[in-house]
Amino acid sequence: MAPPPTLSRQRIRYTRILEVATGFARKGLDSVVLSEVAARADVPLGTLYRYFPSAAQLVLALYRKQLTELHAPARTSAARCAKHPAASAQAEVPALALAGVVMEILHMRLMQPAVEQCLNKAVYTKDTDTTKLLREIDDAAQKAVTAVSGDAASARVLLLAVTGLVQSVRCRRLSLYEAEEDLKKACLLLARSRPAA
Repeated sequence: MAPPPTLSRQRIRYTRILEVATGFARKGLDSVVLSEVAARADVPLGTLYRYFPSAAQLVLALYRKQLTELHAPARTSAARCAKHPAASAQAEVPALALAGVVMEILHMRLMQPAVEQCLNKAVYTKDTDTTKLLREIDDAAQKAVTAVSGDAASARVLLLAVTGLVQSVRCRRLSLYEAEEDLKKACLLLARSRPAA
């Protein structure tokens, strides 16, 4: 797998590939067809293969990108809050920051079966612990939500809610949109229930 590109135009294509791949990866590794990803991302198939020679490498690159974003929750949530005009209300800012981080975790967990399939296909070397990446993701998720919420108990409650919503989406009891809306409401309720600093 080639390193991420440095030129602006190439970075835009690379990012577009990863964004499109997210939708495929939610359905599992077998649904990540590189020619379809290239077509939807509107990039030549050769460009996609230059960065990601296999579907497994594409899924793992996507997961690594999301994990990197989790490691920088303050930067990510601040950028998301700046995009929303409703963020001007003080009560909304913590809820939006929290929703940004928790939403990223929801989307990562929806992709997790595809990542586990990649790990089972021996993409890593034999000496690598295949559960290490997943443990790292869980730890990063706990730290990120705790950092933004300021409360470990609230973080646990939200992560448990994420787990339940992921199962509901996978079993088709909820649409992804409904799960996202429920998660936003939970973040808003938790942010409002916290005493002002």
